[in-house]
Amino acid sequence: MSEPSVRVTTHSAASGALGMLTLNRPATLNSLTLEMVDTLQEALDTWRDDPAIAAVVIDGAGDRGLCAGGDVQALHASSAGNPGGPCEYAETFFEREYRMNYALHTYPKPVLCWGHGIVMGGGLGILAGCSHRVVTERTRIAMPEVTIALFPDVGGSWFLNRMPGASGRFLALTAAAINAADAMFCGLADRFIAAEHRDELWEALLLQVWSDQPAQNRALLTRLLRGFSDRGGELSPAQVQPHLEVINTLCDGDDIHDVIDRITGLDTEDRWLAKARDGLVHGSKLAALWIDRQLEQTRHASLREVFMSELQLGTNIMHHPEFAEGVRALLIDKDRSPAWAYRSSREVPQAVLDRFFAPPSTPPWPRNPLADL
Repeated sequence: MSEPSVRVTTHSAASGALGMLTLNRPATLNSLTLEMVDTLQEALDTWRDDPAIAAVVIDGAGDRGLCAGGDVQALHASSAGNPGGPCEYAETFFEREYRMNYALHTYPKPVLCWGHGIVMGGGLGILAGCSHRVVTERTRIAMPEVTIALFPDVGGSWFLNRMPGASGRFLALTAAAINAADAMFCGLADRFIAAEHRDELWEALLLQVWSDQPAQNRALLTRLLRGFSDRGGELSPAQVQPHLEVINTLCDGDDIHDVIDRITGLDTEDRWLAKARDGLVHGSKLAALWIDRQLEQTRHASLREVFMSELQLGTNIMHHPEFAEGVRALLIDKDRSPAWAYRSSREVPQAVLDRFFAPPSTPPWPRNPLADL
């Protein structure tokens, strides 16, 4: 029999028990499918009401990463196979994924995420939603959606808007990769623990005497993790904090076209900044506009409102050919030569952009599917 795409197990501790969720598609860097999202949601719902479960742990199978994001090829097939929509698989995937992300953000019990290796897209949505977020010396986080004409969803509109200075805007527009030091500076992680301590940490979790009170268990988990993070380890040099003044200058102003011009015209020998610049240079300019507008419109939104707006935008993007073209060029044909609809952001008609922020018309939405969150 084939291995399950998510391993769901419970482990008795010294007192109480732990629920363990392991994303189990290492050959695809544990990329998320609809089946995996449903399995995660079912386990979280079950353990929420189980008095024996004191805490939940989420990790990824293999040593390469927690999760590289959603199964983009499946989303591409849904979008490209149904031009103009409805794109049933993609829309269902987004709705259920965002419900699962919301459940993590609001979960009453402590949830530890081991954010080792590659953490992108849907993987970042999982990490960001957990109460206790651990990164290692091999953590590599990115939001590369501008390169395939998507946007940083899975709560990105929430956590990007809460990053220092203009760093959230910059990371969203450029697809720049960040490491463990950056993740802690940007508020995406709570603890750095060297990867070599993973097995010992797991043993400590099982030896812990847990309480029957969620708030107490949160404090117990915090204290346990602090002991491991105090052991130190070799952190890679930070990228965001040392560059924050430059980032703030590049992103200063309300005119997104000027911001795009400043970033794409950046003349620098700094490798990290140059790679960030090139991400936007080669990315979809239409996507850059909807990315920036989404962040601006959700700046003061509640978490529920964030996920509702992300579902609306994501659905409209699936109905438009820009996303299918981006995935084709980057991940299917791999020619890295997408035929974007517009060569520059200033060419995008305002009416075209506005349509991405209106309720989808195919089929008409009588009500946002996440209105009941």
